[in-house]
Amino acid sequence: MIGFFVKLFIKDSENTRDPAVRSAYGTLCGVAGIVFNLLLFGCKLFAGLISGAISVVSDAFNNFMDAASSVITLIGFRLSEQKADKDHPFGHGRMEYLAGLLVSMLILLVGFELGKSSLQKIFSPEKVTFSVTAVVILALSVAVKLYMAYYNFAIGKKIDSAAVKATGTDSLSDCIATGTVLACLLISRFTGLQLDAYCGLAVSGFILFSGLRAAKETVDPLLGKAPDKEYIDRITAIVFAQPCVSGIHDLVVHDYGPGRTMISLHAEVPADADILEMHDAIDRIEKELRDNLRCDAVIHMDPIATDDEAVHALRVQVEKLLREIHCQITIHDFRMVVGNTHTNLIFDAVIPFECKECDKEMKRLIGEKISTLDPNYFAVVEIDRSYV
Repeated sequence: MIGFFVKLFIKDSENTRDPAVRSAYGTLCGVAGIVFNLLLFGCKLFAGLISGAISVVSDAFNNFMDAASSVITLIGFRLSEQKADKDHPFGHGRMEYLAGLLVSMLILLVGFELGKSSLQKIFSPEKVTFSVTAVVILALSVAVKLYMAYYNFAIGKKIDSAAVKATGTDSLSDCIATGTVLACLLISRFTGLQLDAYCGLAVSGFILFSGLRAAKETVDPLLGKAPDKEYIDRITAIVFAQPCVSGIHDLVVHDYGPGRTMISLHAEVPADADILEMHDAIDRIEKELRDNLRCDAVIHMDPIATDDEAVHALRVQVEKLLREIHCQITIHDFRMVVGNTHTNLIFDAVIPFECKECDKEMKRLIGEKISTLDPNYFAVVEIDRSYV
């Protein structure tokens, strides 16, 4: 059914990098979520009232909160679609992440309130009346929620939306929650065990867990999550497609919301090459990145000596030594300045976050390694950390 509405209302639906197309998908998911959840709320509330089951009533209000979450997701997509302005020159794309975070907060609130109500019922139990109508409604609800989880995950992956994926996670947890409620009703009917309150407590646990997981998925990009390896590989492939580039470093991916990315990096080029030709090559790389990845790219051109065999051989030795400290350490901007009493080896060292030593300690360790090559070698090193 969702596929039908995609074809009907979303033009150029495969162009998911277009902010307008992403917004249309988000709007469709939001509207569908509101309609489905309001229908489920009405049906479950009716079933809960006729059976007197606190777990069914709580599950009904869970769906009502899901409808509210869909409204928030819808508003978030609308706000994120706003164009850049003087106060927000990078646009409003992160509003989508904030919407997803608010959805996860609502999920946690529902889980907490459901757990509190269930604990009250454990200490003050009430008899639950078995109802075939309630069983049928709950079974249909599981099927509907499975379908909602399916299309939210599919569309969330298609448009790379944390907010839509969070909604899919919520729908999947609802399937488990409603299925648990249904199982407890049937067990109570055939065994006489009153499990309603305990079932409600278990459901609250599922909801709280899914809320925490959804919160993490939306907080990560807000805090500045490292980009995926696949994305980095695409960037490096485009950069190294220009023969003049011999290396890159200080690559940073700035995420201002889905479809709103800025990339900055340093590209190493031969120091003896024509500067105008190198500048033109860097411009071509920036354009390729912009056209292929729909991002803004800023590249700093680093001239390096490529024809000095002695310097190159010494750099290889230094790299080998530093990998004895940690196998992932890399260096760049390597140069050698020979003096009357000593020789400075000047370079930047990129230290992985797995290295727990502070920058001062790393400089000391690197200096010790360099001195093993020659006592007259002094390391003049800047410590960098990788952002990818």
